[in-house]
Amino acid sequence: MPIEHIATSADVVLTTTQHVFAILSGFAVGFSLGLIGGGGSILAVPLLLYFVGYPNPHVVIGTTALAVSANAYINLIPHARAGNVRWKDAIVFAIVGALAAFVGSSLGKAVDGKKLLFLFAILMLVIAALMLRPRKAGTTQDLTSEHPSKAKTAKLGIAASIVGMLSGFFGIGGGFLIVPGLVLSTGMSMITAIGSSLVSVGTFGLTTALNYASSGLLDWGVAGLYIGGGIVGGWIGTRVATHLGKTSKGALNLIFAGLVAVVAVYMLYRNLSAFGMHL
Repeated sequence: MPIEHIATSADVVLTTTQHVFAILSGFAVGFSLGLIGGGGSILAVPLLLYFVGYPNPHVVIGTTALAVSANAYINLIPHARAGNVRWKDAIVFAIVGALAAFVGSSLGKAVDGKKLLFLFAILMLVIAALMLRPRKAGTTQDLTSEHPSKAKTAKLGIAASIVGMLSGFFGIGGGFLIVPGLVLSTGMSMITAIGSSLVSVGTFGLTTALNYASSGLLDWGVAGLYIGGGIVGGWIGTRVATHLGKTSKGALNLIFAGLVAVVAVYMLYRNLSAFGMHL
């Protein structure tokens, strides 16, 4: 669908009840980001579409990208204080991925909204399955070498490029892609990947949001409500994640994969019509 034929945020007026729902949705987004470093957009997009009732998929993508970006940067602070961030790897991943996210978001704006969400849901199911696969011993150790090998740096760059492209295309912060990308390319622990991922989540989301905003596909007021609710949710989620990371590491993987799978199935159901299918 050409971008000039897509309604912008100026065509939408929300009720007071919808404003309250937007704040509650922001709380859920912030909690998810703080808890598992991802799931922000996985929750933000369907919540704004189906819970708040915002009618335009493209404006939803642009708006939630900004909200997730801001909440990710805010949630990064407590994770950094808790020592859950590997800065060198996080920054490399963010820079490489942001460039790819710009390309991906430019392509995403030209795709029909319902088809975009349907494809997004399929990708979510694939990631959920990968995160539930048992890992070989040693693959989740937190490798803290000050001088990472060229091979590890190359793997990090490749993972960042793929994740950034997908993040931009689907209009998501990409935490549910970034966390496994960091774990698989560097071998860092789950809790460290969660904290480190927030650097990229914020950067990817901001890149995508600015690209959508340039086409008038961003509702600044709704983004503000999401961010406000997300600050509180993120603080609570970060405290829970830090506790689980020390006492029950397997629980984070299970929560992460379960959340992704449940929301993906619902989004598939809601967007079957984009391909002429009905249940």
